[in-house]
Amino acid sequence: MYSDLLFLAKKLASVILLPPMLPVVFILAGLVLVGRSRRLGLSLALLGLAVLLGFSTPVVVNLLTTPLESVPVFDEAAAKRAGAIVILGGGQRRKSREYGAAVPNHLTLERLRYGARVARQTGLPILVTGGAVRAEPPEAQVMAESLTRDFALTPRWLETASRDTAENAAFSARILHAESIRRIVLVTHAAHMRRAQAEFMAAGFEVVPAPTAFLSDPDVGDEFFSYLPGATASYSGWYAAHEWVGLLVQALRLSKL
Repeated sequence: MYSDLLFLAKKLASVILLPPMLPVVFILAGLVLVGRSRRLGLSLALLGLAVLLGFSTPVVVNLLTTPLESVPVFDEAAAKRAGAIVILGGGQRRKSREYGAAVPNHLTLERLRYGARVARQTGLPILVTGGAVRAEPPEAQVMAESLTRDFALTPRWLETASRDTAENAAFSARILHAESIRRIVLVTHAAHMRRAQAEFMAAGFEVVPAPTAFLSDPDVGDEFFSYLPGATASYSGWYAAHEWVGLLVQALRLSKL
């Protein structure tokens, strides 16, 4: 019960601390305060507007995503001594009308697609990791079904209890360490890799990163529209903010271990 409340509190905090809610809070606070202190109120409102636009503009978002994605692409030679591929879940669509069942969301599907590619390159067995947040099938089960149905691959292990990246690592370690596997190929989004790799290393693994779906673009400033807010950049900005906050919380937590 306590862990459930802690998980819900963490999710609520992430909503408040990330765009678009955080800049909206600044804007609303500024509008409320403008009657008492015009300068303070307008400053808060303008700050909120600037943050909202910044997290939606490609050139600004690129500044946030580039350092997150400073990880090498997959090196097949480095994976020769690995014992498994670990693919992290990224969410699911619980009620997919066209499939009539839960299916991986686009984040998880991108990871599964690249994980399948790496598996065919290396011949390594696959572990999929992800639990259930609500009354739904565990994410790892949905991932396994997709791997089998869509990519003609069957994972050897399913870790079905984890609810975040730290638990992905800890619970996967219980499974793989029991089989004397200490070196893994880790598949997740490039922007998530720094945080994920740190968790799996803390859980006792040597990690060969296999990042996918890079958000940063070295040529982003070459087009006029790179300087205008857009929906794609808004999503990338949210993802980058999520990872930076996650890295901060992770650093504070691991420093106490």
